[in-house]
Amino acid sequence: MSAGSTSVRLRETFLTLGPVAIGLLFVAAAFWAAAKFVTPPPPMHMVIATATKGSPYYKMAERYQEHLARNGVRLELKETTGSFENLRLLKDDGAGVQAAILQGGIMGAGETPGLLSLGRVSYEPLWVFYRGEQRLDRLSQLAGKRILIGPNGGGTQFLSTRLLAASGVTAANSTLVSMELPDYVDALATGQADAGFLVLAPDARTIQRLFAVDDLRLMNLTQADAYAQRFPFLSRIELKQGIVDFAKNIPTADTSMVATLAAVAVREDLHPALANLLTQAILVERSQPLMGPNGEAPIFQRLAESVTASDPEMALSDEARRVYRSGTPFLQRYLPFWLATLADRMMVLLLPIVGVLLPMLRLGPMLYSWQVRRRLLYWYHQLKVLEEDIGPDADAELIRRKRARVEEIELAVNEIPLPLTFTNQLYDLRAHIDIVRRRLGELRDLRSGNAAASSA
Repeated sequence: MSAGSTSVRLRETFLTLGPVAIGLLFVAAAFWAAAKFVTPPPPMHMVIATATKGSPYYKMAERYQEHLARNGVRLELKETTGSFENLRLLKDDGAGVQAAILQGGIMGAGETPGLLSLGRVSYEPLWVFYRGEQRLDRLSQLAGKRILIGPNGGGTQFLSTRLLAASGVTAANSTLVSMELPDYVDALATGQADAGFLVLAPDARTIQRLFAVDDLRLMNLTQADAYAQRFPFLSRIELKQGIVDFAKNIPTADTSMVATLAAVAVREDLHPALANLLTQAILVERSQPLMGPNGEAPIFQRLAESVTASDPEMALSDEARRVYRSGTPFLQRYLPFWLATLADRMMVLLLPIVGVLLPMLRLGPMLYSWQVRRRLLYWYHQLKVLEEDIGPDADAELIRRKRARVEEIELAVNEIPLPLTFTNQLYDLRAHIDIVRRRLGELRDLRSGNAAASSA
């Protein structure tokens, strides 16, 4: 093979493979750009701040723990003193806490940057017990009395002082006493206090003990709707007659109350897949509450089931909104959590293949086909150039050179490597070469005949 043909072959190879190589570079660049938008794999461990062991928050988190464990994620429960410590740990970048259960009312819009809500999870009634024969139905009637407002720095104290202040009851006109919950019952029973605020679940032992004290009454808040309207984190609820104890008819009448809604909050930088999975656990826990020994549902459970996926104090996580709207992600319904999240991440990386690589794969055969046709067309062009000045007046030397050129073209065409799909075109070219050869032969014979006739 001559140096010229080698150069031509190399040029043709470059023209064929060059665009494909450039396309592959585009694919690599597209993969690199897509990788910038792919979240890293989710960690298989996270920490949630709860409260003391055995508390409603802790029990709730244990249910979440079971759901996450079934999906291969270890949820570590961190014991705390309550909502305020939970909020502090969640805000602390170095605390290692990614989620927390928080009492409603301790957060405010604009005061929780970097935190997102996964929704409100359970009612926490505000119980207001008081002593005396006179029936009280408004918080303003507590002015001048000794009032237990909850542990110092706790969520109950924060909420009770806020509602009392809105009702005109402050430390200036009343005695506000901070006290731990275990001492509440004795303080009210022995007359050390006239009233007390508690934020507890209805089945809490402290509530049961307070109902058992003869001289104590549960306040029926006639302004419950107004409090709920003034404070968006509050809801009006009604404790039906006898629901706490049917045999003793506790309470003795339908009682209007207000309740906060506990929230599950997460850090904004929590991996989206974990936020999604924890929201799924919230839905499971809400739909499958822990039942009592006789199969009874917790008080206010039906109310909690109707809670909407919204939050008056924090922005709702996009992942939580997605779960509330559509349920468990499609892939997680059929695949293990780790595999479903891997598939989600791979979908982003597949975009360069769909958008760039597939068109390039289609372009490769097209380029090859074009290159083969180009070779054939090149020799067709050479034949056409060869025929341009062939005529009856062509001399013998010109015809000889033309015939020699035809033989060169035929030899070159015979060396063209072609796939079987182009064989018919190759044979067509050979047939056309033969036509030109016969024409030149006819001109040569005609020229020879004319010369013989002239000599005769």
